[in-house]
Amino acid sequence: MPPRSNSDVRFTSSTVKIHPLSGRNPPPPPPPPFLPHNLLAQLARTKFCSISLLPSQASMPPPRRNSDVRITSSTVKIPPLSDHNLPPPPPPFLAHNLLSQLARAKSSFDNILDSLISRSLGSIRRHSGARSLRSPLLCSASLSLTGSQPRRQSILCSASLALSQPADSGPPEASVVTQQKSGGHSVSRGDEERVLISEVLVKNKDGEELERKDLEAEAMAALKACRPNSALTVQEVQEDVHRIIDSGYFSSCMPVAVDTRDGIRLVFQVEPNQEFQGVVCEGASVLPTKFLEDAFRYEYGKVVNVRRLDDAITAVNGWYMERGLFGLVSGVEILSGGIIRVQVAEAEVNDISIRFLDRRTGEPTKGKTKPETILRQLTTKKGQVYSMIQGKRDVDTVLTMGIMEDVSIIPQPAGDTGKVDLIMNVVERPSGGFSAGGGISSGFAYSHRNVFGRNQKLNISLERGQIDSIYRVNYTDPWIEGDDKRTSRTIMVQNSRTPGNLVHGNQPGDSSLTIGRVTAGIEFSRPLRPKWSGTTGVIFQHAGVRDEKANPIIKDRYSSPLTASGKPHDDTLLAKLETVYTGSGDHGSSMFVFNMEQGLPLWPEWLFFNRVTARARKGVEIGPALFLLSVSGGHVVGKFSPHEAFAIGGTNSVRGYEEGAVGSGRSYVVGSGELSFPLLGPVEGVIFSDYGTDLGSGPTVPGDPAGARLKPGSGYGYGFGVRVDSPLGPLRLEYAFNDRRAKRFHFGVGHRN
Repeated sequence: MPPRSNSDVRFTSSTVKIHPLSGRNPPPPPPPPFLPHNLLAQLARTKFCSISLLPSQASMPPPRRNSDVRITSSTVKIPPLSDHNLPPPPPPFLAHNLLSQLARAKSSFDNILDSLISRSLGSIRRHSGARSLRSPLLCSASLSLTGSQPRRQSILCSASLALSQPADSGPPEASVVTQQKSGGHSVSRGDEERVLISEVLVKNKDGEELERKDLEAEAMAALKACRPNSALTVQEVQEDVHRIIDSGYFSSCMPVAVDTRDGIRLVFQVEPNQEFQGVVCEGASVLPTKFLEDAFRYEYGKVVNVRRLDDAITAVNGWYMERGLFGLVSGVEILSGGIIRVQVAEAEVNDISIRFLDRRTGEPTKGKTKPETILRQLTTKKGQVYSMIQGKRDVDTVLTMGIMEDVSIIPQPAGDTGKVDLIMNVVERPSGGFSAGGGISSGFAYSHRNVFGRNQKLNISLERGQIDSIYRVNYTDPWIEGDDKRTSRTIMVQNSRTPGNLVHGNQPGDSSLTIGRVTAGIEFSRPLRPKWSGTTGVIFQHAGVRDEKANPIIKDRYSSPLTASGKPHDDTLLAKLETVYTGSGDHGSSMFVFNMEQGLPLWPEWLFFNRVTARARKGVEIGPALFLLSVSGGHVVGKFSPHEAFAIGGTNSVRGYEEGAVGSGRSYVVGSGELSFPLLGPVEGVIFSDYGTDLGSGPTVPGDPAGARLKPGSGYGYGFGVRVDSPLGPLRLEYAFNDRRAKRFHFGVGHRN
């Protein structure tokens, strides 16, 4: 029997609750790699919405005009992270667990749909006169009604869903229905019934006018399909419900259809979010309170909009990512009174262990280094929120110990504690051994990099050339046990012979002088601030000059004294203080060194003087080229050995002059500018200019050795050259001109001092 009217048709959709982190907003920064298991699992659990579609539990009376057709959908909760905001896949060691959760979530959703179909059987009955029919199937997944009345095709008019009745011989299935117009309220489109809507309104949850018209305008602007004088399906209405929620201003939305004199009126009953009054953060131990307040500052007093709220959460997650910290916002809740509670998950370090790996097979093995020697180098400690940036610095620090070939840190989840265990894999280098060489100079050396497994270093070497020679014993403890300031200690004994031609050259018959020094001392060093270090120590030196026959002499050919005491040897006890600043450590980075030595006259014969030196370097990149500016200088006050005067000129001073040919004095200043640029592979070209002066202090050196040899006291040089990177360091070949029109080749190994 055809229906008379659609007066009692009602569309009801349940409340749609949205979590503050929903919507199609830009995704938050991905979680750091190796995020602990429980933290990733918590994020994974928030990705899936739980949907259950519940049919009406009340028995339905026999409808005469389809007046009691009712479709009820349960609450649809939209999670904190929508499908558009999924973070990147979890690390490999979490993949199995996360995939199993995904499978369980999918299985749960399938079970809900299966149970819906079975539970919907018998939920709707159709009656025609006194004849009762069997309950048709309510297929909620496709939102269609299927009946089973034999040999009769009836039509559901007005506001019904697509109602079809297949033949007895086949299984129930949806079929296309030709909709007949009844009262001008409905139109058929395809296999889903459409209802003609005459008016669309937005009101509060009680059906009254919204107090704020701007919110009403936001809701109306979000609608896409629901317009006055349009024919709608339930699917289109539900989509507009989600669009209203996606606008971010509302926590719930319920569409209600009311039949009026002018037609069906569709009312969206919405519940606006509260006005934001404050924020409470839980679980954050390193996140600054001021940063959190600033992130939400512009939301105070405004209606909470989850889209803008998501921007604030993204800023918080970005703060963690910029610092490499294992932390992110795991949940947001809007409390009564407009207070937003932000839950932060931070992964603290639970334990740190050292695992030694064989350098050939990569399998775990027993190491020679004591684990506490490595652990004390780390700035990452138990109980701290793990930082990948800090971990990288720790890896670099362990590598600079000089006893490791390879170092890496692997974070692992510490069970279900929400913390992380750190495993540091280390591959040890060979501890050391003997080495020998021959040629223009010959020698041998023995070194041990890891004495007693404590990173203590022993070096014994003997080198001998045609003129010079050096015998050295060094023992270094890079971190004194029990010291919390990372203080190192070096004990040194050295016997050396070096040419004395820098100050007292041009001996008769081209004979040469050699300066012999026996030195012993102890030094202590420690970091002062980032990029700053300091060194202090006491050094005793016994020095004298010998001729080419190894006979001690006290004057040169110009009768200039060679010692300050007038004896064959000068004895000096030096107190040393040095401060060093280094930038990135590269050759082009900034550098500053200040050194002061004070002679302590504990015996009357011991020398008493003060020597101060300083040098600085600054590099500036100009496209592919590098401009390097360096300057050095020094001054000596008191009684000192003449051969200790500052010598100017040479490969590492003013190029274009021989070694020490510019001058020697109590004071000096040398400046240099270089422009280096790549040529081919490891080859670089360089253009340079140098200048040096003794500041007129040459005559103040005992015996005036520079004046006796007619050294100018100042000069400059310029030229060009090439440099090649090699295992020994940069090999430098330079051709220079000086201010006296002399030309000279210079060859050196390593960067200029």
